[in-house]
Amino acid sequence: MRLPLAEVPTLRQLYRLGKLAPADPAALRYKHAGNLLDRVSLYQGTITALEVDAIVNAANRSLLGGGGVDGAIHAAAGRKLLAECRTLHGCATGDAKITKGYDLPAKHIIHTVGPVYSSEDSEYCADLLASCYRRSMEIAAAKSLKHIAFPSISTGVYGYPVEDATHVALDEVRNFLTSETGSQIERVIFVVWSDHDKEIYEDILPLYYPLDELKTDTASPEVKDEIKQEIKDEAEDETVSRE
Repeated sequence: MRLPLAEVPTLRQLYRLGKLAPADPAALRYKHAGNLLDRVSLYQGTITALEVDAIVNAANRSLLGGGGVDGAIHAAAGRKLLAECRTLHGCATGDAKITKGYDLPAKHIIHTVGPVYSSEDSEYCADLLASCYRRSMEIAAAKSLKHIAFPSISTGVYGYPVEDATHVALDEVRNFLTSETGSQIERVIFVVWSDHDKEIYEDILPLYYPLDELKTDTASPEVKDEIKQEIKDEAEDETVSRE
């Protein structure tokens, strides 16, 4: 399965479709800013299907594969990925390293090592988790990559509470996208698997990526159909352009 970038709706489209609801203005973490709604997406599904410049792997320190997202990415990318990862000699927690995508639709894989969560060291864990997102985007920018897709780092066997991790992820990505270095990244996709995680992202995203105060209305059913057709048409156009 391959999913073109054009088939992944942006936050602006999700607002218009009624999938995201505007947040209470008193609860906002940031004001509306420029074109961020066109540069950020939320996608529920498998990260290995995305046709993007880079997907992020929630790896362990060895970078030699594991369970969850890590195992799925290694399985989908093929044996050559493991061979390249052996040459990287592991990765420190909070850091990231890049490889080719091999058999994946994605051109590259950025491997980052999240923290094992400890409630006693929650601030330190938050700093390390933020570093995972920041270092991944720094590498993407340095390689002139335009799109990057993130799983929910450290929220599996590493035990990071999903809601807390989501706040860290959304905040760090927003800060990077509004920086000079981050200006070249055209799309960041937050990828979730479960309905539970999707609902958490849908609740928190509007706090960090709010609608313009003058555009808080949601679309009518007719307009929603037009948006869905627009997404489909863009995906078909992209497929034709690649042929």
